[in-house]
Amino acid sequence: MKVAPVITPEQAARLVKSGDTLLVGGFGMTGNPVHLLHALAETDVRDLTYVGNNVGEAGLGGGRLLRNGQIKRAVGSYFTSNPEAVRAVQEGRLEVTLLPQGTLAEAIRAGGAGIGGFFTPTGAHTDLFQGAEVRVLDGVSQVFVPAIRGDVAFVRARLADTAGNLVYRMTEQNFNRAMATAARLVVAEVDEIVPVGRIEPEAVHTPCVYVDYLVRAPISQELLGSSASVPVRARGDGPRERIAARALKELRRGDVVNLGIGIPTAIADLIGPDDGIILHTENGMLGVGPAPEAGGALEYPVNAGKVPVTPLPGSSYFDSADSFAMIRGGHVDVAVMGGLQVDAERNLANWAAPGKPLLGVGGAMDLATGAKRLIVTMLHTDPEGAPKIVERCTLPLTARGVVDTVITELAVFRWLDGELTLVDLMPGATLDEVRAKTGTSFRVAL
Repeated sequence: MKVAPVITPEQAARLVKSGDTLLVGGFGMTGNPVHLLHALAETDVRDLTYVGNNVGEAGLGGGRLLRNGQIKRAVGSYFTSNPEAVRAVQEGRLEVTLLPQGTLAEAIRAGGAGIGGFFTPTGAHTDLFQGAEVRVLDGVSQVFVPAIRGDVAFVRARLADTAGNLVYRMTEQNFNRAMATAARLVVAEVDEIVPVGRIEPEAVHTPCVYVDYLVRAPISQELLGSSASVPVRARGDGPRERIAARALKELRRGDVVNLGIGIPTAIADLIGPDDGIILHTENGMLGVGPAPEAGGALEYPVNAGKVPVTPLPGSSYFDSADSFAMIRGGHVDVAVMGGLQVDAERNLANWAAPGKPLLGVGGAMDLATGAKRLIVTMLHTDPEGAPKIVERCTLPLTARGVVDTVITELAVFRWLDGELTLVDLMPGATLDEVRAKTGTSFRVAL
């Protein structure tokens, strides 16, 4: 049986050379190879291409590489939450390639499988893929995405045996599992290393054939930082809470539902154990329960909003590539997400805000394209009072012709016989007010 050498973080860092493409696992506060990144930040390696969901949360290592000027290019799905990344792009110190989250995961998985690339409907005919090859397959426009491979991958696992077989903890599979297949050289940072035979074969997530080196480095709460604990979320009865409550009425028993960031997140607080709704999160969990009463990312899985949650009976964990395969494959019944604009043609714009850098798309494009039903929850007007339901979207599109229902603090709209139709007024709203604040014509079917 093979033996994976056990080395120190400093020795692992020396395996990375200037100009390398570095794949880095992790999502939010979980599954991050923190010790490896901090060790790399102590070297003089430069001109790295950094591939990861983002460049790194504060304190998780990627931010140090960025501050040091060690990263030349970043490939990922969401950088807006990292002010250092935004500043580096604005100052011309960092080149960014933005991909939808599921497309990023699949590109890495394709690289690990020796596939040159793939076609996906996610993002077709959007600004994100201008100039890309587009084909119509089975009547659907699909964009070609090249595979991604790396020179070195830094991944994080809970457990390894001396051969290099890896077991991940809860949602720590995220990007780690695919990245462990897609690099010339793979270093796994792990909490514990046990003798061969201690891990049952059916429990192995990443087989040893992919892993070259092991680093034993347990993660502490201090390294994760205070954001790993459960935030206190005050409940209220404002317009956002009323929108969330109305959206819950659109969900049916047995639905598999993905809740986006913002207003949709509040729906999770309203779902009871008897509702029979199965929550899916794109970072790799099915059967999401409520937030724990206490504890953080060391004790519990996290959802896509990076908030610790509890698993319900029957829950399962998987990696981000499998999660988005569920989405694109039509296995998610409903996606509920926020919106910046929705137009009369059922188009959605929700990833590029006016006046802000285009550095974060996340999983919105995949979900908007792949879910069987799309509900958009948003305030009826923007902060300046301009309508968000419009004749034609003027902001960069997330997806075309996909919205089924729009719920605002004033009204509920659906498309009946292909026409935007008002089907319900929210408490306290009037038809005249809805007409005055809506930027396109609509039918009324109350």
